[in-house]
Amino acid sequence: MLFYRAALPLSHRTLSFVSGLVRAHRRRSGSVWRRLDPRQQALLVLVYLRKGETFAETGAGFGVSTATAWRYVNETVELLASRAPTLRQALRSAKRRGTAYVVIDDTLIPIDRVAADRPFYSGEHRMHGVNPQVIASPDGTILWVSGQLPGSTHDTAAARIRHILAALREAGLIAVGDKGYHGYDDTGDHVITPYKGRNKPESQKEANRAHARLRGPGERANAQLKTWRVLRKLRCCPYRAGRLAKAIHVLQNHEVAAG
Repeated sequence: MLFYRAALPLSHRTLSFVSGLVRAHRRRSGSVWRRLDPRQQALLVLVYLRKGETFAETGAGFGVSTATAWRYVNETVELLASRAPTLRQALRSAKRRGTAYVVIDDTLIPIDRVAADRPFYSGEHRMHGVNPQVIASPDGTILWVSGQLPGSTHDTAAARIRHILAALREAGLIAVGDKGYHGYDDTGDHVITPYKGRNKPESQKEANRAHARLRGPGERANAQLKTWRVLRKLRCCPYRAGRLAKAIHVLQNHEVAAG
């Protein structure tokens, strides 16, 4: 196997943040000596999440086994995911900051497990994957990421499972979403979707254009998640996707704050 130096487009502040979590966890658990110190473990995890390399490739780069790399990543992902806000916490915080509205969207995370995985097949995207829901602020800052659901789950069904409408009502916030959420909020008071159908009058077309302008920047949140290449195609168990997405949510927002 050949080795080479590579750059990681993340700040030292993010590395210090993750290594601090690892160091505190080791103290709490009374962990014995490990091959990598907390800072090296944190760097290994960031490389895995950002670059999307396999455990074998990542472990080889740090001089540890595939099993050790897997253990380090899973341990750190759990530490990060536990710091992600719940839906109600995220919406209440947005309301306190004076956020005018939020943007709701889904994103498909492709998976490489296709045998007997029909529930994971997304007809919209024509591939197998898992479907977390994402809520973002108008400027694209990620506010909340849900756990994973099979890729075949419709947006409205996913929103009902996560009780998003109830949380919006409780927080007193409005969400704008795409046509996939049409019919989710019968009153249209808290989830606003564009008009559907052909041959719409000009007033509805203009309303849809205004809706798209509001929703567009918020949908950058999904693009931010996918800059972490591990989410471009999962090689691990699909049921780990939600924890990975939550961990990346914490890292991404910390990286934005550091910038």
